[in-house]
Amino acid sequence: MGVYEEKKETCGTICLKYLLFTFNFLFWLAGGVVLAVGIWTLIEKSDYISLLSSKTYVASTYILVLAGAVVMVTGVLGCCATFKEHRKLLRVYFALLLCIFLLEVLAGVLAYIYYQQLNEELKQNLTETMTQKYKKSGHEQITRAVDKLQQEFKCCGSNSSTDWAKSVWIRSREGNSRVVPDSCCKTPTELCGRRDHPSNIYKVEGGCITKLEKFILDHLKIIGAVGVGIACVQIIGMVFTCCLYRSLKAEPY
Repeated sequence: MGVYEEKKETCGTICLKYLLFTFNFLFWLAGGVVLAVGIWTLIEKSDYISLLSSKTYVASTYILVLAGAVVMVTGVLGCCATFKEHRKLLRVYFALLLCIFLLEVLAGVLAYIYYQQLNEELKQNLTETMTQKYKKSGHEQITRAVDKLQQEFKCCGSNSSTDWAKSVWIRSREGNSRVVPDSCCKTPTELCGRRDHPSNIYKVEGGCITKLEKFILDHLKIIGAVGVGIACVQIIGMVFTCCLYRSLKAEPY
């Protein structure tokens, strides 16, 4: 009877090992996806980040990158701890899972909070940023971001093209009689911004605010969903780890 119980325990441990290994492999792949999403957001869309006064969006993205990198390392450590049946490694692995869990939840919470306040922030700051800093010395990144925003989303001005009438640059000699920046034009050419007719420039209802807000909200949904989703999956990994740890502890050396 004792031999039967020992075999039963051993079979249970083997099943747990393979379940945890499978989880770690999928977890490692998920970490790669999280890392890729975070890096893509920072590299490809970094210009738009300069148009935001709050650092919550970029903080959420950096947390996602950090969590993705740690997830990939943790996945490898989990595989080693599982097959070596090393209880100390399992404890370290569990602690890392818990830390990543907290990081992912934090990223999700920050994304949700910023999701709620984004519209108000853009209303308060985007017009001022575009009219006061565009083409000004020391604000080259904002200039690039505004030009990219207007061309990529086919819009002109924060709320409408008339916002540019308040622009420091447009009203200066450097504006060269332009009514709007050349990046507002459907076919950008030098000094095309002198004519603000709908046939020449983008006249979008709601201006660039609505376009930028939708873009960021879509990314916040991804950040939040990825963060909370992986955090939930990690609970399964922590349960498997605890079960395997207890199983190894119960078995004789």
